[in-house]
Amino acid sequence: MRDHNKAFCRLVAETFDCPGPVLEFGSYQVEGQVDYADLRGLFPGKTYVGCDMRPGPGVDRVEDVTAICLDDETAGTVLCIETFEHVFEVRRAFDEVYRILKPGGLFVITSPLNFRIHGYPDDYWRMTPNCLRRMMAPYAARLTGYQGYHAFPHSVMALGFTDPAPADFAGKATSLVDAYHAWLRQAEAGLPLAKKVRRGLAQVYRSKGERKQIAAYYRANFFMDVDAPLANAG
Repeated sequence: MRDHNKAFCRLVAETFDCPGPVLEFGSYQVEGQVDYADLRGLFPGKTYVGCDMRPGPGVDRVEDVTAICLDDETAGTVLCIETFEHVFEVRRAFDEVYRILKPGGLFVITSPLNFRIHGYPDDYWRMTPNCLRRMMAPYAARLTGYQGYHAFPHSVMALGFTDPAPADFAGKATSLVDAYHAWLRQAEAGLPLAKKVRRGLAQVYRSKGERKQIAAYYRANFFMDVDAPLANAG
């Protein structure tokens, strides 16, 4: 789990009333991420169930996200943070998440795009921003975005509410976007001096494409859809 994905998830939890129970798919905390990748503390007072295809740190329940052993409309919030790139039957996983969500349920997803192949236990997919936006279309209200250089972002992210979506969704989604942009500015400004120097030097000796990737790493763009014509949220 990368810092910006955890920050996005935290800001979602702080901005929206995330209904319970909360189920995380891909909760296995790999070596080097134990405790850091634990999202339970973001949802105090909510029943939280960590699910993964194998037992281990952070896993309460062994589940295959493409064939979830739960009844329809039983989950309040589903988290899939940097998970679906590891799911071969990815379209089936999207369908299963939608199936188990209650009316007014929330789905939060992040996934890498321009990122190295990493196997936990394997790595299959990369979704473009438009692909993720299309996958989220069944949700009554959704916010879809990307981070990085617009021609090849390093990450995509989204959230969606099943019908009935909160009446204040648009306002809260806009607040979330503003908060995430603020976090990105703070994260970039807070980089260690050595990393800032390396980033500056990279603008001299890297290729044009690499320079654009580095310069836009902490930039993000989002699109809001609320069962109406598409609206750009900044």
